[in-house]
Amino acid sequence: MANLVSKRLTFLSAAALSLTLMMPAQAEEAPGIDTVVATVNGVEITLGHMLATRDALPAQYQQLPAETLFPGILDQLIQQTVLAEAAGDEPKAVAIAVENQQRALMANITLEGVVDSATTEEALRAAYDAAYSNVEPTKEYNAAHILVETEEKANELVAEARSGADFAELAKANSTGPSGPNGGSLGWFGTGMMVPPFEEATFALEVGAISDPVQTQFGWHVIKLNETRDVAAPTFEEVAGELAGQVQQEAVEAKIAELTAAAAVERGVADGLDPAILNTLSFEAE
Repeated sequence: MANLVSKRLTFLSAAALSLTLMMPAQAEEAPGIDTVVATVNGVEITLGHMLATRDALPAQYQQLPAETLFPGILDQLIQQTVLAEAAGDEPKAVAIAVENQQRALMANITLEGVVDSATTEEALRAAYDAAYSNVEPTKEYNAAHILVETEEKANELVAEARSGADFAELAKANSTGPSGPNGGSLGWFGTGMMVPPFEEATFALEVGAISDPVQTQFGWHVIKLNETRDVAAPTFEEVAGELAGQVQQEAVEAKIAELTAAAAVERGVADGLDPAILNTLSFEAE
């Protein structure tokens, strides 16, 4: 009888093993942000905590290999947890800072949605048309100058330049301005980039002409106009980034105004307080 029972148990064990091998293994649940990776005195640390810590790191640290980041972040969270427990009761400053941080994070969620929905091709094209569709080409000027202290010296240089002397060499030898070593070259500039007397004299010149002495607060100038060019409005591609910033800013301001107008905002005693109160309060005094 004993042998019969033993044989039957052996058969049942073998059958159970066969069934186990034949049944598909149940897949383990994939790790997620709620997966607990450690506990410290019963306080759970999850992959979500680690992810948030990683995302808050400076970009250069986020590029570290995962084999370095994972244990480093986990050790940091464990250490912070034991240190936090050692601090005892939560100070009011910490509780308020957490409230502010949560408020800021939730506000950013709203703003990100506003920015994403506002930055469409259609909106950018409309902003481009509004800014540039009626813009006429502007003129830019390429000029050089010689800056000296007296009108007498400026007149001498005008005479030399108009007699055929090399203007750049005259500038190198005589100009007191920072452009002197470069032959007096000022490069390209448009309206509003130079002081008015200098601009007026330059804009009145023919290409290749030498001006009479021009006085500004910097001294006396002798100007040579090298060339001019017409500058068309920038292309859409050239200003798309700038337009995106403009469109986003306008959308954010509009959303804030809309939500604020619809909210029941009560300032309480704020309007009657001396703003200097912020300089006298402290959490330590509470």
